[in-house]
Amino acid sequence: MELKKQLLESCKSFVNERLQTVHQTISSHQKALASEAKSSAGDKHEIGRAMLQLEMEKASQQLAGISEMNTILSKINTSKTSKIAHLGSIIYTNIGAYFLSISAGKILIEDNEYFAVSVSSPIGRILLGKQEKQSILFNNKNIHITKIE
Repeated sequence: MELKKQLLESCKSFVNERLQTVHQTISSHQKALASEAKSSAGDKHEIGRAMLQLEMEKASQQLAGISEMNTILSKINTSKTSKIAHLGSIIYTNIGAYFLSISAGKILIEDNEYFAVSVSSPIGRILLGKQEKQSILFNNKNIHITKIE
């Protein structure tokens, strides 16, 4: 399988795992809310319900983030190649290789490390639009772009 496709699949797996975790969280909170509703009233009861409501809101925000990540991943065309860094590019540098996609962290493929970074992350914003042989300054480090796929 082509490297870009493998990286994209790893990112999709990352998003699906997060989605499952959030769904499990929502499900357990819904069960807890249902059991809270059956318990007696009072301050302790109200605080418990309020805390669960906050957790449910946090989970729904995470769902929105996951949806946004899926939208970004759907825009990646693995067959597009360019010597200018764009969404879906693999950027090789003197300090590591980056996959411009979503912030999914380190991905290991055939003993090679790639860092999936969002185009809106600090390093992603700097890399976006750069070309081979260019250098950038990030965190007081001079990073040289050796190759873009």
